[in-house]
Amino acid sequence: MARRSTASVFARAYERNLKALTKITLSNSKRVAGQVQRATAKRLKPPPGKGDWLSGMAMGPGGARGYHLFRPADLQLQPGEKLPLMVMLHGCGQTGRDFAASTRMNALAVRQRFMVLYPEQDRIAHPQGCWNWYERRSGKADAEAATLMAAVDQACMLYPVDRDRVALAGLSAGASMAALLATRYPNRFRAVVMHSGVAPGAAKSPATALGAMRGQNVPPMPTTAVGKAMGAAAVFTTLPPMLVLHGDADAVVAPSNAISSAAVWATALGARPGLPRDTQRGKRRAMRVTDFKRKGRTVVTLCEIAGLGHSWSGGAPKLMFSDPEGPDATRMAWAFAAAQFKAAVPQ
Repeated sequence: MARRSTASVFARAYERNLKALTKITLSNSKRVAGQVQRATAKRLKPPPGKGDWLSGMAMGPGGARGYHLFRPADLQLQPGEKLPLMVMLHGCGQTGRDFAASTRMNALAVRQRFMVLYPEQDRIAHPQGCWNWYERRSGKADAEAATLMAAVDQACMLYPVDRDRVALAGLSAGASMAALLATRYPNRFRAVVMHSGVAPGAAKSPATALGAMRGQNVPPMPTTAVGKAMGAAAVFTTLPPMLVLHGDADAVVAPSNAISSAAVWATALGARPGLPRDTQRGKRRAMRVTDFKRKGRTVVTLCEIAGLGHSWSGGAPKLMFSDPEGPDATRMAWAFAAAQFKAAVPQ
């Protein structure tokens, strides 16, 4: 009888432990599932901006890439009217929605009446969500650029986009990919904005990319070397004007890349630098601005922002890679692009 009693005690204890373990497991599963659902809901929730957050998918040599297009509400277009398009390339660790929320470009699009395209890097193509701007030696970068171009073409085909008024802007890896796109398809873009990116032509592989991010191997190059470095087959006077923004406290991408980017682009366009000027608006971070001109027209503008780290200047508060204390990069990017759209119109 004693043996049976001991066995039943162990059985009851085992059953209690099993029930407790099952309860904990179910509770944890529900908690994890809830976290996943909340994260998914946040990812799918449209960013701020009065308009439509439209999903799409583009196919190209680099595979498939999703995108979102922001279309302002209540456009009331005139017959045959088409709108400008700003293509926004996010940085590493971001999604298109993150970039839209940080930059607040959609709110500006509502006020200024333009559309915004947010291509999305696939985590299979890069685990950290970086654009493969540096994979030139393997051909992966050019293939990815072609896929991004397919997304732009699709947006132009499906929506009332003016193909003659398309501009590029990117942050970090997105900035470097924007520069690559502009060199590969120079006639398709009227302006390109590099924010905290690596100088064009500074890397061709993952190993050289790390060095380039530290500011190595990116000295100003003569015109003959620019073509070889950037791989652009077009005549370089067709390159779109460039706006370069970079913080002098950037610990991820060396600030010297901004100077090199402006110098390389200006050399390719035959532009000369003017005298730098210091400017500051209110309590925002100060900035040193240098314009590079050709025949009296500014074709490159370099903005070096004091105290800014690896973040979008003037971005929304409490978001990654976003600094609300800097000058408003979103306004500057659009103003620069709009000026190029206007300059391109025959007088």
